Amino acid sequence: MTRLFKEPTMRLLLLAAVAFSAAAQTAVAPAGNAQNGKRIFESYGCYQCHGHDAHGGAGARLAPNPIPFERFSRYVRRPTGEMPPYTSKVVSNQELADIYAFLVTVPAPPPVKSIPILNR
Repeated sequence: MTRLFKEPTMRLLLLAAVAFSAAAQTAVAPAGNAQNGKRIFESYGCYQCHGHDAHGGAGARLAPNPIPFERFSRYVRRPTGEMPPYTSKVVSNQELADIYAFLVTVPAPPPVKSIPILNR
């Protein structure tokens, strides 16, 4: 072990950082309405890049199993890629929670082996 991790203060800080990171990843998303979220996803044009089922396209795959809500919200508000920012003036916090609730309900696509045309 390096000297850095032998010092009690540094070990405590490292443990706190790991615990905080784990807690942030498992934070519960705010309550949202999945039906309204699907409507918003469609009406705001999210489907144009992410596909109608959010399985991806020109934009990233958002579902199934979306990233934790905090990361999702942070990226929507201040994206680092080509996506335009959706500030709270454009998409309210409740609408964002609704979109996320929709993403959580999106089922996984069928396995490739179950699609006959792909197995010729």
